[in-house]
Amino acid sequence: MKLSSMQPYLFPYLGYFQLIHAVDNFVISDDVQYIQAGWINRNRILMDGEPWVFTFGLKKASHTLNINERYFSERNKDEKANFIRTIDYAYKKAPCYDQVAILIEEIFANDERNVSRFITKSMEMICAYLGIKTKFSFASDLPKDNSLKRMERVLDINRCFASDHFINPIGGVALYSKEVFADHGVKMNFIKMRDIQYKQFDAPFVPSLSIIDVMMFNSVEDVGRLLGEYDLV
Repeated sequence: MKLSSMQPYLFPYLGYFQLIHAVDNFVISDDVQYIQAGWINRNRILMDGEPWVFTFGLKKASHTLNINERYFSERNKDEKANFIRTIDYAYKKAPCYDQVAILIEEIFANDERNVSRFITKSMEMICAYLGIKTKFSFASDLPKDNSLKRMERVLDINRCFASDHFINPIGGVALYSKEVFADHGVKMNFIKMRDIQYKQFDAPFVPSLSIIDVMMFNSVEDVGRLLGEYDLV
């Protein structure tokens, strides 16, 4: 079994979905501390040819709480409505606007305000739209040793699934050892997205935007091709 694990990110970029697509089971790392100014409740879309950051506010709470203990704010319904209007302004003339706008509205019909649960459901719906059949699990549901940290924690997650192949984002090269994973019977690879570009109206290409941008300018079939544009190192 191929396995990976990441914190839940709201409408993450293409590389995140490449990682999901590359494995059999994707573990949402929801029982780790929420980090301010990360990508959990914000991302970027294209606005007038420039990257524009959107953020969905969270209910005020202790900074020590885990991701699965955080909730979107009481203004979440209004923020969703404002975001839909922003998407309309930014992408109305994009070739796949009609289909993707419907998908976003369907995602926003979910009234769940728990951050981890809402984001995971949104990613499952995007995966269904794109034909990705990877299964999702929550780290908080696993019978693992919660006292473990970093590499030992990831190895324990692999144990829970009897996984023999773990794939991690390329940014983890300095954090994880292939040799240590091999000693535990798990092959380790890092996924590296290739240099991908696609037409964004008639402006210079802006990389690393939300999956929303990718879907607005590419058909499901073309996104499927882009999902395979990576290397395992």
